[in-house]
Amino acid sequence: MTHTIRTDLPASTVDPFSDDVLEDPSGFHAALRDAGPVVYLSAHGVYAMARHEQVHAALRDWQGFQSGAGVGLSNFRHEKPWRPPSLLLEADPPGHDAPRRVLSGLLDLRALRRLREGWRDVAEQLVDTVLAAGTEFDAVPALAEAFPLRVFPDAVGIPAAGRENLLPYGSHLFNVFGPANERVAEGAERAPALQAWVTAQCQRDQLAEGGFGAQIWAAADRGEITPEQAPLVVRSLLSAGVDTTVQGIAAALHAFATHPRQWQRLREQPGLARIAFDEAVRWASPVQTFFRTATADVRIGDVVIPDGEKILMFLGAANRDPRRWSDPDVFDLSRDPSGHVGFGFGLHQCVGQHVARLEAECLLTALAARVRTIEIAGPTRRRLNNTMRAWGALPMRVTTA
Repeated sequence: MTHTIRTDLPASTVDPFSDDVLEDPSGFHAALRDAGPVVYLSAHGVYAMARHEQVHAALRDWQGFQSGAGVGLSNFRHEKPWRPPSLLLEADPPGHDAPRRVLSGLLDLRALRRLREGWRDVAEQLVDTVLAAGTEFDAVPALAEAFPLRVFPDAVGIPAAGRENLLPYGSHLFNVFGPANERVAEGAERAPALQAWVTAQCQRDQLAEGGFGAQIWAAADRGEITPEQAPLVVRSLLSAGVDTTVQGIAAALHAFATHPRQWQRLREQPGLARIAFDEAVRWASPVQTFFRTATADVRIGDVVIPDGEKILMFLGAANRDPRRWSDPDVFDLSRDPSGHVGFGFGLHQCVGQHVARLEAECLLTALAARVRTIEIAGPTRRRLNNTMRAWGALPMRVTTA
């Protein structure tokens, strides 16, 4: 579809969902930031923000920039979504509030303390198994996928059989947030079966006693959410807790493999593991973009975004904005990465971010204790996705400590 270019504000004809941009968005992101606080993207007829100040402010302003019309290019005001909308990601108050309270209560510090010891043991066992098989391996399936697919579904309480469906389901979910391009078409054939499988795992009778899923259903029994909401809240937790964590861990491994001095620093100070993960999320931004919809005519500087228009927020560009960060293209453990928008911000900030940090801490700490050096061992490969900056292959060579 061809859209008219607005002449009263900076505009770009580049398609942010093209293969070239998804493969390496850095040049496009820099051009957007330099063009102005708001840029019109004629390829899709949407407005864009790429500077940290404006992205951060828009994420905080849920009243002016709503999620309830969809956080993808599709507008739920006019188009039916492919699956029931998320009660967290794609809802605003008041409908968003009760599910958020339930999940925030479950994923508190006490729950993380209970999980930490067991997850450390799993991480150590996984690293030992990988290293016993050899010192060259693809870090994506061997570590970045294997660890979250083991520990997080266990914590939710879903059966072991079929967990391999979580990754293609998540990949399609994040692709659908973009335009209906070839990546969406590739996943469409399997989408109904994947959606049916995920829906089945979210039912009460499929969830192990004591897991997060069963506790969500218990909240429904107490009247904190409705029985109709319970499986959707479980689904939101599953959707948010696998792909993003997988790619966050992969980003951290790639960062360390290409910044050997930072790896040595982590080995000397294992307590930096969480900071390292946050810096990797800032530096690589596994979730690159999300949309919002203006609820009224919204003024940003000299630009008015009309009511009902879509705004594409470039989280990845904001996280490397030199107006906010010194040497933003450098992965640096001496940096304080707080303030990055890799997990969103404000009301819709990722409810599972502390769980992701714990997973990364356990795995990186286990690796740092056992691996002296880490480097790229061959050609890497991106897995292009409309929303996520994902790795398909990360061949690595390590030397053991």
